[in-house]
Amino acid sequence: MGQLIEVNQGEVIIRFTTPVSGKVSFATLGIKKEDLILEGGFLRLVFDFEGIGEHQYFQVPTINIAYDRDVKETHWLCDFNETTILDKTDHYGNSTVILMSREKLANLEHHHQNKLVLHAEFPEAVSIVPEQSYINFFK
Repeated sequence: MGQLIEVNQGEVIIRFTTPVSGKVSFATLGIKKEDLILEGGFLRLVFDFEGIGEHQYFQVPTINIAYDRDVKETHWLCDFNETTILDKTDHYGNSTVILMSREKLANLEHHHQNKLVLHAEFPEAVSIVPEQSYINFFK
């Protein structure tokens, strides 16, 4: 696949070198379960689209995050090129689906730097399940 992964405590950076079309699991991207154990309850996912060249966004760009247990209120904040495109609280459950506007992403694109950053604040320690979590950004 066309991406590079960098893992830090509570942060995963995925640098795309080509657009990856369709629904792609975190496991397929190369993210391991041990990379997504959030002892402090905080997660920062960075999707760096800087090097992908020509692309078309999926009709509704989507991030699906599945966790290993039911969790109470989780706060999600998503920004693209430092502009907030989503700020929501997800109530009780074991997964969250983030739906984004393709037009908004296209309008916020820069010529050189394009980063989509997703922040999550869980009320407790949690583990993300990479096989069940996925992205669908490009056609």
